[in-house]
Amino acid sequence: MSFIIRRGTEADISGMMCLVKELALFERAPEAVVNTEAMLLEDGFGKHSIYKVFVAEDVATNDIIGMALYYTAYSTWKGKIFFLDDLVVTERFRKFGIGKRLLDEVLREAHEAGVEQIRWQVLDWNEPAIAFYKKIGAELDPEWITCKMSKAEIAAYVSKQ
Repeated sequence: MSFIIRRGTEADISGMMCLVKELALFERAPEAVVNTEAMLLEDGFGKHSIYKVFVAEDVATNDIIGMALYYTAYSTWKGKIFFLDDLVVTERFRKFGIGKRLLDEVLREAHEAGVEQIRWQVLDWNEPAIAFYKKIGAELDPEWITCKMSKAEIAAYVSKQ
């Protein structure tokens, strides 16, 4: 198995979208994906890009087999932070160290950018990911609960104001 880790480009959007859909299936929520290739393209490579991405590419086929998508956020307590939205490797290529190499690149970038912290989430039932994060020394903080509102929930709330 031979692969390279590199910064993602516009040409990688289709492969990235396949990974998003595969992850949604794995996380038991394929219907939750509303993002499109056009949105990924605009939001990552358009005039006002809001995310960065590293991809893993299979050298033999040039297929995108993994990605680490992150963006800069701000914490009133910490200042500039990175939020790792997705770290995903296609299932048949797991266990080759690809996820670690992708994370290595994001952490290197975080160090170079001087961010105070990097955050990400993991589902409480995803035992392989939890074990991986513990192995690299990440702190899994059970004290903080993720809160979220969907577009429909936001609209319903605003309409009541």
